[in-house]
Amino acid sequence: MSHGATASGFGIMDGASLPTRRRTALGVQHRELLCRAGPRLIRADQREREPTLNAITLRHYTHADRAAVRSTLIDIHAALPESDPRDPFTARFPWFVDHWTESPGFTCVIAYDGEAPAGFVYGAPLADGREWWRGHTEPPAGSTSTYGVSELAVGAQWRKTGLSARVHDALLAGRPESLAVLLVDTEHPKVQALYERWGYRKVGERRPFPDSPLFAVMLRTLP
Repeated sequence: MSHGATASGFGIMDGASLPTRRRTALGVQHRELLCRAGPRLIRADQREREPTLNAITLRHYTHADRAAVRSTLIDIHAALPESDPRDPFTARFPWFVDHWTESPGFTCVIAYDGEAPAGFVYGAPLADGREWWRGHTEPPAGSTSTYGVSELAVGAQWRKTGLSARVHDALLAGRPESLAVLLVDTEHPKVQALYERWGYRKVGERRPFPDSPLFAVMLRTLP
């Protein structure tokens, strides 16, 4: 599922229990992306230069790096214009981060503009028989191994620069699975169209939790 530059939503691995509806504090909502600058944080609108993809670097992480990336993922997500800490579903994002990073197959790409985190994408392989597309379409011929793209977010300052496609492609490059699946809020048809340009097709709709949006299930084959 995706957020920020694309859509919003969170995935869940097989066998996990959703936390209670008690809110998890995300801190103060920000309208600009908070950028790390040494030990302090500065707002993206205080930066002197405009972002360019030439300045962007992509850093890859795995399950072994879960403690190191946790705060960065949460900070980026909390700073998105769409993030509303008053919404119980959105406020559980730290739980979703912990849930996904605990998967041994967890992988993540974080984009940096200099040392400022600009966006991220993460996911993990899904359990056989419990892939999100099951029940929405017939299993394709051959291998059905599936990588679940759980969350993609790009800060407001870096949107419409192609960064979302860049981190997405970096996450899936060289994956051994045959398929990739993600969920997109059905209220964002432009985002769905974007994913269709990336090779996904809608195969159904699902609402993972009672308080979550209704998502389009998007499936694509991997090279």
